Amino acid sequence: MQETTYTAADYKSDQPVRWCPGCGDHAILNSLHKTMATLGVPPEKTAVISGIGCSSRLPYYMNTYGFHTIHGRAAAVATGFKLGNPEMTVWQISGDGDSLAIGGNHFIHAIRRNIDINILIFNNKIYGLTKGQYSPTSDRGFVSKSSPYGTTEDPFIPAELVFGARGNFFGRSIDVELATTQEVLLAAARHKGTSVCEILQNCVIYNNGIHSPITDREYRADRTIHLVHGEKMLFGKEKRRGIVQDGFLLKAVDLDKDPYTIDDVLVHDAHTQSNFLHQQLAMMDGLELPLAVGVIRDVESVTYNDAVEEQMREVQAAHGFDSLRSMILAGDTWEVK
Repeated sequence: MQETTYTAADYKSDQPVRWCPGCGDHAILNSLHKTMATLGVPPEKTAVISGIGCSSRLPYYMNTYGFHTIHGRAAAVATGFKLGNPEMTVWQISGDGDSLAIGGNHFIHAIRRNIDINILIFNNKIYGLTKGQYSPTSDRGFVSKSSPYGTTEDPFIPAELVFGARGNFFGRSIDVELATTQEVLLAAARHKGTSVCEILQNCVIYNNGIHSPITDREYRADRTIHLVHGEKMLFGKEKRRGIVQDGFLLKAVDLDKDPYTIDDVLVHDAHTQSNFLHQQLAMMDGLELPLAVGVIRDVESVTYNDAVEEQMREVQAAHGFDSLRSMILAGDTWEVK
């Protein structure tokens, strides 16, 4: 039997894409279509589930199963769908507001349980669909329609929440870096368990340029570092800057100016069980230390769906249940006359 080869077009629906011209969501959608083609999972074995927000329109543009659910509940629906359909590949699409505000509880518990789904966070640090209110990732002092005098709150850092919830996979990319985004999405899909991919995305209408100090082509080489498992942590236009260990902390050095050699530069190990270094790398913010993109952590662990299936088999074997009815009628019964 000849194996079917898929193209990005096989995963595109016939619906017109309704995002603002220049929105970073277009690039992410393009990357997801190409990633799915590379994976080769048939469209009918794929589900894309979203909450509410600009990013959550994405299921309409997929030739797969899709659910446009309610605000903040995408992780809950994705969890139920995966448990009921363990053979399906499940993608959850959400924005920083949808996943980290009203959906924060579902977000952290999906990660804690390690359900086998892929969570994409489109982080533009704003509520776009509801017209420009500050979000859980907006910086302190940010002026918006809902914070005209500046926010008085510190933001969530998505990576910090993931590691706090004992996450086993975290990757990050930038909307305009299509190759890196596809690399991260591909690794996320191949990871067994909850994967979280944060994608820095630009909202051209309500928060244009929010990531520019880091992501603009003029600065990107010096203010970001692309981590690859097994490779030295080097960055800069000539790859002559690197990350070294400085006591318990990390330090960015210039190999041409500072008293360090290439041997001092750390090698990225995305698969080590300890999350201490992974968390330090994920928390670099592009100021003193470059913002890390790529796959930062990728560690295998028992998944929630596999554990539930195993438990069901054990209970069925121990008690002889062959259906829900037989399980309900297995205990004491009473007849009411």
